[in-house]
Amino acid sequence: MDELLASKTAGHAGSDSRRFELTLRKPWFGWMPKPTVVFDGRGNPAQWGTGTWMVATRGTTMVGVFLFNRLWRFGKAEIALDGTGPSAVTYSAPWLPFLRGRLHVTAP
Repeated sequence: MDELLASKTAGHAGSDSRRFELTLRKPWFGWMPKPTVVFDGRGNPAQWGTGTWMVATRGTTMVGVFLFNRLWRFGKAEIALDGTGPSAVTYSAPWLPFLRGRLHVTAP
């Protein structure tokens, strides 16, 4: 019984969570800093490309992405996902470092 409780508190996937695919796209020209993915206010460093992330099936999870170049944050975009939300989301970085990024659903 204690092992079951320990595995739940250690963050193992159960029926309380689901996975979705997040594609992070940068402009084809120039250098861009690595993105940071934020789930309900908690930031996670990420890489450009496609990755799989886990969100809770209960309630609404705010998912955001921003870029940070040691001086300021830019390219911020947010989307709200619920337990029955989309299975794939794409983030597109801005062309200039003072514009906003875009998060849009790519698969329902």
